[in-house]
Amino acid sequence: MANPHFFSTFIKSSSLLLVLVSCFLDQSHALDLKNTKIQDSFHTIQISSLFPASVCTPSKDAIKKRPSTLEVFHRHGPCSKLRQDEVSARPSLKDILFHDQSRVESIHARLNPTPTADKVGDKKVNLPTKSAISLGNGNYLVSVGLGTPKKTLSLVFDTGSDLTWTQCQPCAGSCYKQQDPIFDPKTSTSYSNISCTSTTCSQLSSATGHNPGCSVGTCVYGLQYGDNSISVGLFSNDTLTIANDVFPNFKFGCGQRSQGLFGQTAGIIGLGRDPLSLISQTATKYGNYFSYCLPSKLSSTGHLTLGKVGGGPATSAQFTPFDSSQSDSSFYYITIASIAVGGKQVPIGQGVFKKAGGTIIDSGTVITRLPAAAYGALSGAFKEGMKKYPAAAARSIFDTCFDFSNYMNANISIPTVSFEFGGGVKINLSLAGILIPVSSTEACLAFAGNGDDTDIGIFGNTQQLTFEVVYDVAGGKLGFGAAGC
Repeated sequence: MANPHFFSTFIKSSSLLLVLVSCFLDQSHALDLKNTKIQDSFHTIQISSLFPASVCTPSKDAIKKRPSTLEVFHRHGPCSKLRQDEVSARPSLKDILFHDQSRVESIHARLNPTPTADKVGDKKVNLPTKSAISLGNGNYLVSVGLGTPKKTLSLVFDTGSDLTWTQCQPCAGSCYKQQDPIFDPKTSTSYSNISCTSTTCSQLSSATGHNPGCSVGTCVYGLQYGDNSISVGLFSNDTLTIANDVFPNFKFGCGQRSQGLFGQTAGIIGLGRDPLSLISQTATKYGNYFSYCLPSKLSSTGHLTLGKVGGGPATSAQFTPFDSSQSDSSFYYITIASIAVGGKQVPIGQGVFKKAGGTIIDSGTVITRLPAAAYGALSGAFKEGMKKYPAAAARSIFDTCFDFSNYMNANISIPTVSFEFGGGVKINLSLAGILIPVSSTEACLAFAGNGDDTDIGIFGNTQQLTFEVVYDVAGGKLGFGAAGC
């Protein structure tokens, strides 16, 4: 086992600034869309439908029938099986948005560093997806097996990360509390460390943005996220099990010191584009192809699918090409061509998104960030479509908010919001991706503007809700399938 003192020294010397594990939208105000009607260019709803039902709503039968998909529950919803005090201990919207902003700033610092900033086949497998708030954190979780015999771990999946890691015994530095038993390498007959001198060890530089360390001949990884959450440990091999598929010699981080905003999750699965990401390491079976659908309600179940899917929303998805002009190999870049509100195109100059360096799609960022000029135009158009409703005070990063206190027993009309991406792909956002309740009578436009015109745009997970988002990495394109979950 590596020297415990090394981990402290390693992290203190780190200047790495990657993305934090941000908190997902406060689902105490999740949108119940069953009574929503879209007429012309507006969603017509009753204000009561903006808030969650008090009873558990089962997942779609189609999702249940997918191979290797299990029922999951949200810790803070009516389907929760945890103690009531655990169910009610949800993060506030203020905290969620604060940590989301930290993640965004981390991404911006990584992609646009400044002197003041720290610097295959076609087989399918479906995994259960749930909001990671159910384990005290804010992204989405899948359960996989690690080791021989396998131990089941609930890990956050993140398209903005590359290295997969989990906490490991004996926690030579420190470990945070997680729901699953912490993985013990001594109990796995297939576990092995990766040596400092191996070429595999040197691959950590691109996967983590930081040169690897070395302790007693063992390769050491280090990650420091935007909120100063950290994970440091041994770079290792072991058998990864995804549903019924087994992958020997899967390379991952075996965390010996981890602390920060990871909730009670066991770690992170990296779905980025680096050679060490899960997508790259399983490419011989899954063909560099995956998709997911993020659930929009407390009681809903989504899925992460590795490999191509026969039938369903993924098959009918519209595909936009990835923007290959960008140099960063980890993130997935896309091109926003235009935005429309209420069926009318918003006046945004063609150079606005180019000046910002383009846009990435990210499963871990909660709220979509747009260049200031683009957000200003979107906000103005949305306010025009909502002019019959009184304005409300700004909330955190939201500055386009409305007061519905006089409409509690009446229908309200919300303008549709649609995005056009490169290649002429157009999608209409779900109502959950347009309007976010912030109190019992107020709601805000679910977008925010970047502080600098050169900051890259980020298409966040709130705007991805209910879509089957398909990553054909080998084919160089991203797809959107309506009503994915």
